[in-house]
Amino acid sequence: MFLLTKPMAQHSPRSLKHEYEVYVENEIENYKESVSRSAILKIGDEAAAALRAGEQFAMDELVLWAEVDRIIRKRIRIPAYNTWRRKRMKMLEEYRRPEHWGIQPDGILAREIHPPAESKVLVAGGEIDRTALYLAAHGCDVTAVDREVVCLERVMNAAQEAGLADRIQSYVADLTDWSPDAQLGALVCTQEAFSGLSPEERGRAFELLQSATRDGGVHLVGTIVRGKRGVSVAELRRQYKGWTISVEDDSGSSKSFLARKIAS
Repeated sequence: MFLLTKPMAQHSPRSLKHEYEVYVENEIENYKESVSRSAILKIGDEAAAALRAGEQFAMDELVLWAEVDRIIRKRIRIPAYNTWRRKRMKMLEEYRRPEHWGIQPDGILAREIHPPAESKVLVAGGEIDRTALYLAAHGCDVTAVDREVVCLERVMNAAQEAGLADRIQSYVADLTDWSPDAQLGALVCTQEAFSGLSPEERGRAFELLQSATRDGGVHLVGTIVRGKRGVSVAELRRQYKGWTISVEDDSGSSKSFLARKIAS
């Protein structure tokens, strides 16, 4: 299994204040990378002069670099926390709308997948970008699994742009290689997640994912019933015995299979 992105710390507290601090740090580092070394040295000289003028005699390297960061922060006009917070709250409200990601507001994903904030959610298969970002915007810790690096890079690039990258991990793997490190609140996967797997391999994958799902957790599996080989509704019904099951038509040739784990 190949890890594409750095795993985030488990159970780490999140807050807008922490997110703002990360934002400020990234903006400052991006500025430093965008200018020449001589420009940074000039800012260093300016910082040292400012510290001397302020009678800062204990001028070690940490103090100097903190002053450099302060100068850069002022130079690139990073907004104050309250200003940034108002804008971020408005953006997050928009990101929580399924329509923003091209998801039907009355579709099965928006209606049925509502794990509590901080829940672990797995999305797998092709075309998982919108689902991963939508669930991350709702506060879930999302793991995206796919065999294709390009697909996962697209997810992470979009997450970075939306400020949601700290809520998404991505792994290049298939469902026979990946194993969860915490209980799942939900699983959303497309038909492609199971392509190329034998019935026995699919069975083992389903068994692992079901055992890793908490009571009340939901699995949403897209399945093609005509035109392509893959996991049929009949097979899914067999795999999910003991779960509450429903099947919804998405179009004339596909269905979504929803299963909810019953408390044992």
